[in-house]
Amino acid sequence: MKKGIVLVFGLLIFLACVGQNEIDYQNKRIMNGLKKCGISGFSQLEEINQNLKDHPEIQGKFFSVLNNALVSEVKYVYVGRVNSCRTGGCSGSGKAPIAIESEYFDYYIFFDSVKSVKLIEVFNYQAKHGYEITAKGWLKQFIGFTGKDSLEVNKNIDGISGATISVYAITSDVQEKTRLLKGVH
Repeated sequence: MKKGIVLVFGLLIFLACVGQNEIDYQNKRIMNGLKKCGISGFSQLEEINQNLKDHPEIQGKFFSVLNNALVSEVKYVYVGRVNSCRTGGCSGSGKAPIAIESEYFDYYIFFDSVKSVKLIEVFNYQAKHGYEITAKGWLKQFIGFTGKDSLEVNKNIDGISGATISVYAITSDVQEKTRLLKGVH
């Protein structure tokens, strides 16, 4: 009986550690960001993922702002998830981290009409370390990124001691999604 309880309890802990919920596209922080930009939630957005069929690895969605009649400088929105490795984890050579060894965070990027970064915010941070990347002051350094140049940690993106993995993960993802949007639409 005790072994069964221990086994079930262990299984629940394992599932809690590796299970990842879907991205909450209706998150209050996303809605507030849209509202600040003059966009009334997802009713004014149209998903443009149909153009991304060649990129099934994307854990998120791109949206285009509908009826953008000078109400907002935001023309495109990306809401996505970044899997980052735990310290000492993800020793595999593949692009996608192994679920047991990964953690994640969800974030959004607002782009203007020329597809440069207008605003970025991390709204759901589920990793154990690296929370410092959620600071608005640190995220401001991505504003204006157009995808023409490269983003490099400790060159044009500040590194954060204790958040190295998260810094590299979000830097890479912002660069990739900006370039992908520029090539897609």
